[in-house]
Amino acid sequence: MNRTRAYDVVLYGATGFVGRQTVAYFATHAGRLRWALAGRNRNKLEAVRAAAGPGAAGAGIVVADAGDVPALASLAREARVVLSTAGPFALYGSALVAACVASRTHYVDITGETPWVRDLIDRHHDQAARDGTRIIPCCGFDSVPSDLGAWLVRQPFLDMGVPCTRVKACFSVRGGFNGGTLASALNMLDAGQATRLADPYLLNPAGSRPAASADDADPVMPHRDTDFQAWVGPFFMGPVNTRVVRRSAALLGYGPDFQYQEYLRFGAGPLAAVTAAGLSAGMRASQSALQLAPVRALARRLAPAPGEGPSQGSMDRGSFRCELVGLGAGGEIARAQITDRGDPGNRVTTKMVCEAALALAGRAASLPGGAKRGGVLTPASGLGAVLVERLRAAGMTLRVQA
Repeated sequence: MNRTRAYDVVLYGATGFVGRQTVAYFATHAGRLRWALAGRNRNKLEAVRAAAGPGAAGAGIVVADAGDVPALASLAREARVVLSTAGPFALYGSALVAACVASRTHYVDITGETPWVRDLIDRHHDQAARDGTRIIPCCGFDSVPSDLGAWLVRQPFLDMGVPCTRVKACFSVRGGFNGGTLASALNMLDAGQATRLADPYLLNPAGSRPAASADDADPVMPHRDTDFQAWVGPFFMGPVNTRVVRRSAALLGYGPDFQYQEYLRFGAGPLAAVTAAGLSAGMRASQSALQLAPVRALARRLAPAPGEGPSQGSMDRGSFRCELVGLGAGGEIARAQITDRGDPGNRVTTKMVCEAALALAGRAASLPGGAKRGGVLTPASGLGAVLVERLRAAGMTLRVQA
């Protein structure tokens, strides 16, 4: 990649709710990197830069509307890495990714819009792979803990020389939603993507779709899981995260028998069982109701608007915990744990996507596959151990044990 470009990283969508947080993060973590804020309104970009304090004073400003193809092309040519938080990505992200692929500019984002990611794979994977350009969506809470967790828990099996055939993840989450996240989810339903969203192998590479298995279907009912010693039920992010992990499994060769599933943890006692049943039923009812356009319209009126989200205090009080269990073909077991403080969908997502961008802006030869690997990748296949170490250094716990 041409290292004489004007910027190492450009933060696109910098005036949005998560975008403003990425600016604040870079203001304290970018070090000597050359970086810039990008979006469609110069005055708002300058205001966000000023609010981030002295650490952002030297950051550049790049004006580029999501529909302005020449401006996006210019932005991509000026950057080594583009970090985008501008969703819904199906509405505002396609031209930016195309510009990055054309300019051989690495790209990360926070999308959980798997149908859009499928379209990126179909349009750009082959070209990006030939050029060594890493296009890595889903680098926020969608889907870094799941993807890196599954990758981590496999490591003891590799050391033992036995295949890991199954990984299960169990999440405990405390946090809120921002308007952009809800807008993305509603936009997918508006676009009639329900059938694609339900495909458990949506992101698998061509030729790597396994025979349909009931174990890969999204859970709909709670159950008591002996490996976690708790009642677990459907996790609202599971239909995104599982698709990403299955793509990693195919790209990295986890094996033809590998399976991945994840759940939400409710606790161990009788009250947990009742809560699991009630919330699982509520989730099914909500998903059915949101298929109706009038219900989605009502949800938009009641939800935070794009650009809005939880208060600083609320985000500070948030947290998440992801426990993973890996099972070997001969009964071997390994466990992993990923935890952090801060609202998962906002504060932690900011840390994850910023560290992903910083990893890409670092030494390319240290990344999985070396400097020449490219394509529409996943956090595990595109960043792997480099992102694990960066997140550990940033205060996140990522632990594995056989």
